[in-house]
Amino acid sequence: MQGDDGFPVEEVGSWSKEKHHLLCKYVDITRAVRRKWLSENGAGATYIDVFCGPGRAQVRKTGKFIDGSCVAAWKQSVKAGAPFSTVYVADVDPQRCSFAVQRLSSLGAPVVPIRGDALVAARAIVGQVNPYGLHFAFLDPWNLGELRFEVIRTLSPLRRIDMLIHVSKMDLQRNLGFNITGQQVAFDQFAPGWRAAVNMSQSHQRIRVEVFDYWRRLVEGLGLSHSPEMRLVKGSRQQHLYWLLLVAKHDLAAQFWKSVAAQQNQPTFL
Repeated sequence: MQGDDGFPVEEVGSWSKEKHHLLCKYVDITRAVRRKWLSENGAGATYIDVFCGPGRAQVRKTGKFIDGSCVAAWKQSVKAGAPFSTVYVADVDPQRCSFAVQRLSSLGAPVVPIRGDALVAARAIVGQVNPYGLHFAFLDPWNLGELRFEVIRTLSPLRRIDMLIHVSKMDLQRNLGFNITGQQVAFDQFAPGWRAAVNMSQSHQRIRVEVFDYWRRLVEGLGLSHSPEMRLVKGSRQQHLYWLLLVAKHDLAAQFWKSVAAQQNQPTFL
């Protein structure tokens, strides 16, 4: 649909505002660390968004226009006095990515578009960034299956990488049966090898818990620390939608996220 700035936008739920608020809080609280990498050693501080969308959206129920994640993060970095040295954006839909690039460019952002889906883009970005820089990736897929573990694995060799990740609790609950029977492969992409690691002869609730715990062990096996603080984002009817959680190479990132998350929502599978 047409946006208020002349470019198309996508429609989102009202909960997207909370997600972007938390994203911007993290960008703000890490400003001093980012400033160090921007000024002292010149290695740079990048923002990576491989599910960038068009960069602007309209809230479904209110009709209000809001910035997309990549635009919101860039604006906040500028406001904090520590703008990202490079903004890498990608989307499986090249038109959406193009709109995001135009919006970012109009704001003066040093944007670099990457063609391809999240995994293709992640591989390309790792090959382009300064390996000694500071990197922050926001992984915000449409569903659990798109959060392929290979994307996280691809980004993990970067020495200094924080990843704020959207994990769909709704998909984990609603689609468990389809994944057990093999009608869907989302869990295989999200947590490769989960079938061999999970006891299938127990309740669905326990299976979900074990799938999620197995995924966390996979992430930790990459040398990434998983923050225990998980922010649960709910829908307009208080239905549980997804968690936002942080994984990072350095413990300081977890301390920042603990402050940002504030409400320490633990993973509830009921």
